[in-house]
Parts: sequence; C-alpha cells; structure tokens
Amino acid sequence: MLRDHEDAFGHIMLDYHQGRRAYEIVERDDGFFSLSPGPQLYFSAYDEWSEIDQLAVERARGRALDIGCGAGRHALYLQESGLEVVGVDNSPLAVRVCRERGLRQVELLSIQQISQRKLGVFDTLLLLGNNFALLGKPEEMQRQLVRFKSLTRPGGQIILQNRNPYDTDVVEHQEYQTRNFHRGRMPGQLRIRVRYKRYATPWFDFLLLSAEELEKLAEGTGWRLREWVAGQDGAYVAFLDRQP
Repeated sequence: MLRDHEDAFGHIMLDYHQGRRAYEIVERDDGFFSLSPGPQLYFSAYDEWSEIDQLAVERARGRALDIGCGAGRHALYLQESGLEVVGVDNSPLAVRVCRERGLRQVELLSIQQISQRKLGVFDTLLLLGNNFALLGKPEEMQRQLVRFKSLTRPGGQIILQNRNPYDTDVVEHQEYQTRNFHRGRMPGQLRIRVRYKRYATPWFDFLLLSAEELEKLAEGTGWRLREWVAGQDGAYVAFLDRQP
C-alpha cells in the first residue's frame, strides 16, 4: 500500500472532501506536466458526467466491483441505484473518503491484490476513469484479464474506459510516442507520477490504448470486446464479455 508521503492522490481527495482547495499535477518522465481537470471531477454528480461516464454506469448489472474507486462517485451512484457494489483502491486516504461519503463496502487493495477469496464473485467489473491504464504494460493487462475471469460469474462483463493516444495534435505527445517506438514500448505507454504539495506517488506506467489495440490485447484472455463507444478527445468506453 502507499505510504503517506506517496499518497498524493489520497491527500487531494481528503483536502477537497474537507473543503480545502486542492489540485492534481500529473508529471511525465520527459518533463511534461499538466493539471488534471481538478478534484471536483472525482466528486461530481451523475448529471455533470460525460455521456460515456453515464453510459458506463447505466450498463452495470448485478453485483459490481469498482476497481480504483477514488472518491467513490461511480460506486455511490450504483449503490444509490440499488446495486450491490464493492469499491477498491490502493490509496488509504481515498478509501477513508469513500467511507465518510457513505460507501458501504470499500476495501484497501491494489488491483493485483483483488481475489475471489477476499471479495467473492461479481457480474460487472468497472475500470472507469482510465483505471485500466494503471496496469501499465500490455503483458500485465493480459495477465490481469485472465485473472479477472475468476472474479466473475458466467455472463459477466468488464466495463472500462481508456483514451486513444493517437487522437492528439499536441506535438509533445506525438514526440513522446515516437520516442516510445524507438525504445520498443507501445506508443501510448506513459511513465508518470501524481504530485500534490509535498506529496508524490512513485513513478508508474500508464498505458493508453486505441480500441483496436484493446480488442487485439484481449484475445486469448477469456474476454471479447463486444462494443466500444467514443467520447470526446479520444476517450471511449468499452464493454468486454466473459467467454465460456
């Protein structure tokens, strides 16, 4: 689990939750950095979400697992809609915020620590807010997809969001993709960390995929891409079906 000085994201969530001004800096390993849309996004209500965010939660069914639940916006919506939902996050402070906001089932776990023994089985796995990208490398994504099959019942589904890295006219992003190609990495494979005040997460890989790359990556993992719906600026939501 993240130590306190590494839990930059959690400190952002807690400060905003407690009424203090907060911000999120995302730093890339080539020196490029940006401000995220702001922590208010993580606390926003359904009618403030993008269309693909709304579509994602509307398609959830049965018992749902929200992987990387953050401040709990998706899980709380599903809970209020009557679904049984479990949230997990590797940020201790984010988990605290979820509990204080009323999420009944939330656990402090990384993606790799999720197991049927700890949490049971589900009908829907959610990896929203680009959380699937947190798996970082194509081989890790495939490994976890294979493992996710054991977390779901027959007929289960994965609903995930990602962003097409090629849908950009930002020169720095295009140059980074070229650099990745020459290093033998996927074009959308970023090396980043989150910073806030004196806090910084460890560096981690964050893999952006086109829908076509996702479909190919899922082959042989026990999952099939059923459908994907494009949003704005390259963002999309994808629906994967569990195979027999």
